[in-house]
Amino acid sequence: RPSACMQTVHDKILSRIYGKKRGWVFTSAHFLDLGSDLTVRKALQVLCDRNQIRRLAAGLYDYPLRHPKLGELTPTPDQIAQALAYKNSSRIQPSGAYAANLLGLSEQVPARAVFLTDAADRRLIVGRQEIVLKRTTPKNMATAGRLSGLMIQALRYLGRANIDDAVIDHLTRLLSADDRRQ
Repeated sequence: RPSACMQTVHDKILSRIYGKKRGWVFTSAHFLDLGSDLTVRKALQVLCDRNQIRRLAAGLYDYPLRHPKLGELTPTPDQIAQALAYKNSSRIQPSGAYAANLLGLSEQVPARAVFLTDAADRRLIVGRQEIVLKRTTPKNMATAGRLSGLMIQALRYLGRANIDDAVIDHLTRLLSADDRRQ
């Protein structure tokens, strides 16, 4: 039986999880204001054992989104990368084929989602998806988290030879008036 302190941290963690929408992806770092790292990790393990949350990978959890026919859904690569960025206090930027897909420039959904980061390299497999975090230069991270950064990465992926008027028109429609002025 957990100690009274452990139970309190456990209840606070569960309350925070239930306060979020289903589909939330998190790490122990999201709860360090509630207790020590060891206490938080133990509480998360108890919640996993009780099937109240799901362990996606070492140190990575979610409050699974449930579909009436498909059951528990796997989180998006973006949700997973956001949780890892929070844990490492880093920034991320979708890159390559994943960036092109997010902008609707490619209908192909890549099995490997690549994100540029200012943290260490990391490769993670969750379900059938591979999430790759690649350390890059500060210059490449200057536009991280903005639409312009996503567009830059998608255009790099497409290459100059594959950028035509249709691509430019599509991207222009995605920009707000403020984005265009900028």
